[in-house]
Amino acid sequence: MILTLGLVSALQTALIGAFAGYYLSESLYDEIGQRALMVAKTVAATPAVIEGIRARDRAGLNDLARRLAETNEALFIVIGDDQAIRLAHPDPTRLGHSMADDDGDDGSRALKQGQAYVARAMGSLGESMRGKAPVRDRDADAIIGIVSVGYSVNQVEATIQRYNFVLYGVVGLMLLVSIVAAIIIAGRFKRAIFGLEPEEIARLFQERDATLQSVREGIIAINRDGVITTMNRAALDTLGLAPDTPLAGRPILEVLPESDLLTVLASGVPDFDREVWMRNRQMVVNRLPVRQGDDIIGVVASFRLRNEVDQVSRQLTRIQQYADTLRSQTHEYSNKLHTIAGLIQIGATSDALNLIGSEVSDHQALIHLLLEAVPDPVIAGCLLGKYNRAREMGLTLVIDPDSQMADVPDDLPREQLVSVLGNLIDNALEATRQHTGEGGRVTLSMTDLGDDLIFEVEDQGAGIPESERTRIFEKGVSSKAGDSHGYGLHLVSQFLARWGGSVTVDDLPDGGSRFTLYLPKRPDRRDSL
Repeated sequence: MILTLGLVSALQTALIGAFAGYYLSESLYDEIGQRALMVAKTVAATPAVIEGIRARDRAGLNDLARRLAETNEALFIVIGDDQAIRLAHPDPTRLGHSMADDDGDDGSRALKQGQAYVARAMGSLGESMRGKAPVRDRDADAIIGIVSVGYSVNQVEATIQRYNFVLYGVVGLMLLVSIVAAIIIAGRFKRAIFGLEPEEIARLFQERDATLQSVREGIIAINRDGVITTMNRAALDTLGLAPDTPLAGRPILEVLPESDLLTVLASGVPDFDREVWMRNRQMVVNRLPVRQGDDIIGVVASFRLRNEVDQVSRQLTRIQQYADTLRSQTHEYSNKLHTIAGLIQIGATSDALNLIGSEVSDHQALIHLLLEAVPDPVIAGCLLGKYNRAREMGLTLVIDPDSQMADVPDDLPREQLVSVLGNLIDNALEATRQHTGEGGRVTLSMTDLGDDLIFEVEDQGAGIPESERTRIFEKGVSSKAGDSHGYGLHLVSQFLARWGGSVTVDDLPDGGSRFTLYLPKRPDRRDSL
């Protein structure tokens, strides 16, 4: 950069200097020529010159020409008659000869055409700029002679050299200033790009782009104006956008109207591991302001689907639940089989048949109810699992036979719904067991009539004080001991906030609590990034 700026500055300065020198030289030559012409016209109009030519007074004219040449600092003043024969000349040996002997100019333009003009010629006194003017008789207005005034070219060149010395000094100073400026600009520019060369910047940009595209998390960056500057393919995939969707250069609010990136841009406070709901997908978002000194110049957001981690966790949880259910059922049915075997051995076959019929009828009734009231297999499977869980705990999960849950919106995420419903039922089972012990009952009723899906979960627990009914939905708040509790109801509140639903908590007349969950079929979801 220094070499480039220096060479450009040197070239510009050289061109300007050459043009200025040429223009100055031509201007000086023209100025000296005009000066010679003016002096020639003045001398030609002098009465003493006119009278001297008429009288052919060589001595007087030579004396007058010498004094006028000294006064005007001219190299020479030559006076000739109407035939261009010299009457006055610095060199006496040239008197009486034609003025054309010097430069081949016989003065016909002045003597015949009456024109005053400037010429540059080599004469007996050296090269000079000459101004020639006709001498007119005052009485007859006839041309009676000619005056030639010359200024030495050497004088002009000496003046030009003096001016050129100043000019070239200024040009050299300009060149030096340009080089210093180039060094300063290059130094500041290099500091701004962390001392990297252009090739290194290009290579780092390619590496950065490859790294950005290789990250599986979605990444979006905005500048201080809220305009998207960077994104990767994972961002498009995570947001469910087409791979060729143009995002760069578009305002973030145009792409994501409820984005919180502008809030981080204004506050400068980073936001980590925030769970949001975006385009019917639960995501975990990190937002980090980009600073340049004390100024915030943008924000970078990275996000990933929450269910990528949750899916594995849920699968492990389900496997664990299945294993626990199978283990409890194996233990329960093993005891019942031993009982049935004993009844058969003692001949109480009728009691054995009644026991078998009772067991089968309970499960058949539950399965029939779920098939009729809850066609969705995910929700039905969740309820069946909770029914078995309640039996394992020595409790009873009663599903209202008048329940109906068939009109579930297609875009309602089933894994989120069963997570919320499962948390409410689990909490009710735990509260009932702690307060009543075995033999307690939890009741679930469901309805899809109207514009909302409504779930009511009633327990036989100790109840929840009115002052705590809002606080129990905060993260980490729980009546159970230990640090691993207090997340179930928090997840319920987060899902409801995203889906636009609500939950109420009431006391039952006979003790216990009722949680009523309202989920709109046409939700007012809030998406934010």
